[in-house]
Amino acid sequence: MGKWAKEHGLLLANLALFLMFFGGMIISGAAAYSEDQTAHGEPAVSILGYLATGQFVEATFENWESEFLQMAMYVILTVFLFQKGSSESKPMGRTAPQDQDPRDARIKHSTPWPVKRGGVVLKLYEHSLSALLLVLFLASFSLHALGGTEEYNQEQQSHGQPTVTLLGYLATSRFWFESFQNWQSEFLAVAVLVGASVYLREKGSPESKPVAEPHYETGA
Repeated sequence: MGKWAKEHGLLLANLALFLMFFGGMIISGAAAYSEDQTAHGEPAVSILGYLATGQFVEATFENWESEFLQMAMYVILTVFLFQKGSSESKPMGRTAPQDQDPRDARIKHSTPWPVKRGGVVLKLYEHSLSALLLVLFLASFSLHALGGTEEYNQEQQSHGQPTVTLLGYLATSRFWFESFQNWQSEFLAVAVLVGASVYLREKGSPESKPVAEPHYETGA
């Protein structure tokens, strides 16, 4: 068990942090939602009741969509684009291991089965990472829209205003403001990491070049 945990420590730590912060979001979100409800003469909700509200769905997937968009675009852009001196870029002037054609690889027992199978299966596998991230982005985008529509209509009804359809909500400035305010921050964070990794270091991290490496050296 100890060996397995060590081998999967990075994933386990991130999942644990996700669950901790997600739990905090749910508890604090339910409290804030109930405070708003009581301020308007409406009944408070339980934590489980909060999970069924449009506000929770909207808030959750509004953030998830930006994360998956960021990671999908980062995976795709780093296939074609370079940043001289950055550890986040493939090396310049030479072929990177990621560019090698798997069809020319020597088949071993440990070779992933799509590579052994070849054909369409391999073609899909070659782009499976970006495909998964884009699917998760589209799913989160859709759920953001659905939850946002419910929350928006609840607010409209409380103010005696007409409700809207899903397509109607997609046409509102509110929906796109919520999306753009998250998207811009994600790409700013990536730009800072890409640029800062040219000149700054973090000893022991694979996201950083070796501390003594020259600034102009590109890639890990």
